[in-house]
Amino acid sequence: MEGWGKIVAGVVLGVAGTVYATNEDLRKRLPKGARNLPDNVRRRFDSAVSAAREASSRRREEILRDLEEHDAAHAPAHPAPEARPVAAEEPETGAPDASRPQPAATE
Repeated sequence: MEGWGKIVAGVVLGVAGTVYATNEDLRKRLPKGARNLPDNVRRRFDSAVSAAREASSRRREEILRDLEEHDAAHAPAHPAPEARPVAAEEPETGAPDASRPQPAATE
């Protein structure tokens, strides 16, 4: 039942916002501070978005710096030698290979 308070508050705000947006007479009768509410809300939203982007950028830089430090701490002291290419064995063609000893044929 804890969540019901948030649901009711959301419904009340939604209905009030809808009435405010659709009823011009209501807006005219409101005090000037309440009439400018959308501008105030928009400015606060824009400043909140700007602050969130800045915080996200700083956090991203921290994560990248931590990853670089981690990589540097766990890098091997000597780089591994590059792997030499392994010659692939030639497929059997059915013809005898002169370099391999062949079994003696018995007749």
